Amino acid sequence: MSETLAAVRAETTKLRGIRGTQLSLLLFAGLGILIAALGGWSAKGALESDNPSLRSDFTPQQAGLDGVLYGQLALIVFGVLVVTSEYSSGMMRVSLLAVPRRGRLYAAKMAVTAVAAAAVAVPVTVLGYLVTQLALGSHGATLGASGVPRALAGAAVYLTLMCLFAAATASIARNAVIPLAVLLPMVLAGTHILSLIGATREMARYFPDQAGRELLTVGSSDTVFGFTVLLAWTVAALVPGWVRHHRWDG
Repeated sequence: MSETLAAVRAETTKLRGIRGTQLSLLLFAGLGILIAALGGWSAKGALESDNPSLRSDFTPQQAGLDGVLYGQLALIVFGVLVVTSEYSSGMMRVSLLAVPRRGRLYAAKMAVTAVAAAAVAVPVTVLGYLVTQLALGSHGATLGASGVPRALAGAAVYLTLMCLFAAATASIARNAVIPLAVLLPMVLAGTHILSLIGATREMARYFPDQAGRELLTVGSSDTVFGFTVLLAWTVAALVPGWVRHHRWDG
């Protein structure tokens, strides 16, 4: 147990020393809250002017959770950099000297990544929601509105698992280029486009980001489905990530 705690402390120290990861977390917070404010302000103007461009399914409750979907891009970058920075710098050799048991090192790194993601995701998600409602003014909803607390909790779980999925994918690739080239376009537009096409709509539901969005959809009846699919993707990435890490030869 003491060795495991030492490995976790070491990973926490390394995480604090990687400038790119700190910037990614700051960008996630800033981007998520900024988009939340802009979205609320824009929706308020559309509501007060009866602008037909406003989505027909708009609700202030759901609008308060949309900002984190854009901010998650920075959180994905964070997950990738946590892993790949050690491979690119050669620090992984030093880490293995300090923690020879590779499984323990991998578990500690993933655990610290998940905790860091959750520690940022929770306050940013709640603050983003409140900022949106403030920007909406009289059109806003409360924090305790029906379905909102569960969706806020689901958003934090979604963001944490997506970050962990990105970190595990990076561990498989051992470089930042491949996971970022695949994950960022996928989350930004790829699977959303597939969900709009009749022939691929059903398939798109099984992609990690599309399934996971059910967790932060207010009043969704597919929350369990979304969580199960996203968790399955995350585990499916963590296992080969561990195998790849275990066989790393420097």
